[in-house]
Amino acid sequence: MSDLHELSASEQVRALRAGDVSSHDLTEHYLARIDRLDRQLGAFVTVDAEGALQDAARADELLARGEPGPLCGLPLGIKDLFATAGTRTTFGSATTAEYVPAEDSWTVGLLRSAGAVLLGKTNTPEFGATCYTENDVTTRPAVTPYDPGRYSSGSSGGAATAVAAGLLPVAHGSDSAGSIRTPAATCHLVGVKPSRGLVSPAPAIGFVSAGTEGPIARTVADAALLLDVMAHPAPGDLYGWRPTGGFADAATRTPGRPLKIALWTETGVDGVETHPESVLAAQRTAALLRELGHDVREIPIPVTLAEPVQQAFVAWFGYSVSAAVSALVPAERRNLLQPYSRYLAEAGDALSGNEVVQTQSVLARYAGGFLGALDEFDVALTPTTSAPPVRIGHYHEHGVEAVGNRMLNWSCHTPWANLTGQPAISVPSHVDGDGLPHGAQLVGRRCHDAELLSLAAQLEDAALWEDHHPSCWS
Repeated sequence: MSDLHELSASEQVRALRAGDVSSHDLTEHYLARIDRLDRQLGAFVTVDAEGALQDAARADELLARGEPGPLCGLPLGIKDLFATAGTRTTFGSATTAEYVPAEDSWTVGLLRSAGAVLLGKTNTPEFGATCYTENDVTTRPAVTPYDPGRYSSGSSGGAATAVAAGLLPVAHGSDSAGSIRTPAATCHLVGVKPSRGLVSPAPAIGFVSAGTEGPIARTVADAALLLDVMAHPAPGDLYGWRPTGGFADAATRTPGRPLKIALWTETGVDGVETHPESVLAAQRTAALLRELGHDVREIPIPVTLAEPVQQAFVAWFGYSVSAAVSALVPAERRNLLQPYSRYLAEAGDALSGNEVVQTQSVLARYAGGFLGALDEFDVALTPTTSAPPVRIGHYHEHGVEAVGNRMLNWSCHTPWANLTGQPAISVPSHVDGDGLPHGAQLVGRRCHDAELLSLAAQLEDAALWEDHHPSCWS
């Protein structure tokens, strides 16, 4: 059974239902790989082997009775920003390292009800505030298995590392500024950020939310498999909506018509050029889309990341971290915060209510510029990141005050889609001569998630990317 992880998640589900493999054997296979490989990769914060094997035993009983849920028996990891009943949820912070929730978050509950076997919690930065995954809970940052000296991005870095290294078949992630898409790009994976409201943030409540949960997977079909389970908004969700059909079905068909697609590769950041390999990722994708009959038109970037917008992003990060720290961290434990988190929390604490509203207004105008410019297009196409995966320590080379802008320089292609609420997906493009992965981002119309998945599946079927794996895969 040394090759079980070679099967896609969809193939594993079919093998479980056919009785070709048991959930117990599948779970033990992944637990053994985690035990053997994760010390060098930093994918997990917590591994619950005992609980996972209990979940697997229950799944095997349901499979034997012919009563499986859609994920019955499939091993899964949950990002450690989301509550898991009975399993510690650290939020990537030493300040809350021993917190054990009494209840699951809404989406975790859906995944459990679907029969998933929860192996543990995947690595995330402190309160999810950075596009790199490094904290004081784990001894190693989450790294891309393609080069363990480089981050697998964040804040869903652990999830992407786990899937790319064959420690999980598919993983749960979340994305507030690119946190599913940029890790997917650094690990040669598919990462889906759904439209606002498709996946409920419950029990969190807010009038404005840039973040949402979504899947990280090896294939479009695997991402759709997980998204079908997650896409059931909680009752009372302000933005909740339900799709008219299944996403797994959407991933088996091509778009029903040629799509009009806008392409740009500029970063929009003064003085920051997109790396040639990142440009190539978008251009390769555009060329194939044209061959498939779509109308791809190169346009100037609709809105730049001017200094006021960058300042607004950093202020918004500060406000968000300040709110999390106020809600979760007792005053006597604030000394355990990492330096950048402390910097953000203090900056957020200093904001007045008027300044928070002004920050939201700047970001709303920035987002509105994209919506207006893209009104005539079905899809936007960009690189996912402005450069290859970065080396460990890169973001702190010029002190905590520079971290926010250095992150935006690298991840500048993704945050706008969070603010507009549009669905976005990062698909693999290629692995460069240094062995580093690069991805392309596709952004669709709001609530047209199924069309976007169909387009990504069409690219996959047309062999936009090869089936690469890192050296630890075998």
